[in-house]
Amino acid sequence: MEIREREVCHEKKTVSSKRSKNNVLSLVKTKFKKSQGIAALLFILPGFIPLAAFWIWPMLYSTYLSFTDWDFMSPEYKIVGLKNYTALFSSKDFYKVLGNTAYFTVGTLIPTIVGGFLLAMLLNKKLKGMGIFRTIIFSPWVTPTVAVSIVWSWIFEPRVGLANYILKIMHLPKLQWAESPSLAMVVIIVVTVWKGIGWTMVFYLEAIQKVPKELYEASYIDGASRWQKIKSITMPLISPTTFFLIIINVINSLQAYDQIQVITQGGPAGSTRTILYMYYQAAFESYNMGQATAVATFLVILTAILSLIQFIASKKWVYYQ
Repeated sequence: MEIREREVCHEKKTVSSKRSKNNVLSLVKTKFKKSQGIAALLFILPGFIPLAAFWIWPMLYSTYLSFTDWDFMSPEYKIVGLKNYTALFSSKDFYKVLGNTAYFTVGTLIPTIVGGFLLAMLLNKKLKGMGIFRTIIFSPWVTPTVAVSIVWSWIFEPRVGLANYILKIMHLPKLQWAESPSLAMVVIIVVTVWKGIGWTMVFYLEAIQKVPKELYEASYIDGASRWQKIKSITMPLISPTTFFLIIINVINSLQAYDQIQVITQGGPAGSTRTILYMYYQAAFESYNMGQATAVATFLVILTAILSLIQFIASKKWVYYQ
């Protein structure tokens, strides 16, 4: 009987010691996880503080201002609720601006993507002087947009511009270009594409050079044509780059301002007035910050929706190795 009691006591001591060890281990793990969380927070803070100060807080405060009637000058303002948004969505000018923005975005996106890809395919050769050509084509991207826009405004000047001089040599009638409501947006699109096509080309060059050569060799043995190689090998394997460039170019198009301000100032007759330029006019010409921040908030939401749509659609055509 005593032996049995001793065995039971020993078993209880063993169980209690195991429990105490488990408790110690769990405490150590908890402290280790907490220390890891603190370390991760310390690593995040240097990047999060400027992000919060210069992006999150201004965006939240801008959204708040969109519910006010602040005129950008006086220290006092009133809360007007959804009045700015109601006025925005009931304005005919807003829908005209939205149409201009869509026209400009599509008009710059397609030529920039297609042209950048074609240039990359053309310059993806190991020949003398190719580096010089690549540098020349890329150079507009590193040139300030204001400087580029001034040069192109001279080219499209209706009276003494280079564009009309070429038309004159070809015995064609002169055009008003940036002074014509039907051609002004085309001018802005040409300037934007010319500036961005070299940047797109550089990304495509890098992507094309990373495509395994073995795939081209195998397709050559199978008798594939050049177009079949591009369609079945090159384009699918560089689709992540295409996806990235589409998103960036769409965002850049929505944020275009400099070339519009320099060449047309949103005219003639509002034909080149985009959403961002509408924000500028409301904020710094009409001093209606409530209306302007409502436009800015709409632009942020529109950009997020377009990016989300592209991410969802990309699952059907983007291939990751």
